[in-house]
Amino acid sequence: MSSKGKGTRLERELFHMFYQTGRYMPVRVAGSGSTTLPSTDLLIGGQGKYFAIECKAIKKGRKYIEKGRINELMQFSKIFGALPLLAIRFNNQPWYFLKIEDLEQSDLNYIVYLELVKKKGLTFEELTK
Repeated sequence: MSSKGKGTRLERELFHMFYQTGRYMPVRVAGSGSTTLPSTDLLIGGQGKYFAIECKAIKKGRKYIEKGRINELMQFSKIFGALPLLAIRFNNQPWYFLKIEDLEQSDLNYIVYLELVKKKGLTFEELTK
């Protein structure tokens, strides 16, 4: 399966997880990242909360995410009135959600790795309770 196909499958997995809570309504933004306009992968609303979520899948090790992509997420979130979150799923691990300020940075990228998400991230259950 291509990395794009895996990403789409995991976005849909997370979409259904939010829907199945019965408390949140998800919207998947098809083609996010392929436009010059700020966008997000998933938009979630419910319980008086709104989340703009960028989804990333990682086999192991570290994931480097371009600062421009995260800046677009933050710009979209500010205008829409949603909390920007990075949803991360490592192989054989649950979903974790990180606030942008909890990500590590290099000159060009934000950096995510398993120890960081376990230390600073929220699980799905913690986010949706």
